[in-house]
Amino acid sequence: MWVTAEEEAALIGKAARQKVTVPNLLLTAALSESSETPTERRAAMAELMAIHTLLARVSNNVNQIARHANAGDEFPQDAKAALAYVREVAMRIDRTIEGLM
Repeated sequence: MWVTAEEEAALIGKAARQKVTVPNLLLTAALSESSETPTERRAAMAELMAIHTLLARVSNNVNQIARHANAGDEFPQDAKAALAYVREVAMRIDRTIEGLM
């Protein structure tokens, strides 16, 4: 296959970023049913997992707030709604991750 010097540089750069060879990059792209490469897909999944971890930490913080509020009999209604939203988003992320696998 013939490519220009600019195209070759772009292919080499993209292959290096994905930590694959240029032939592997081209083969993967040619056989992929989507425009996304397996490396890009793995990166997206890793990002979703990182977001899920962050969301779990936020959820833990909301639970601590709720525990504190309950100890003083001052549980704000906003905290319940916030916790429900955190759980909803966590389930949405889980479904998205499962859909990518």
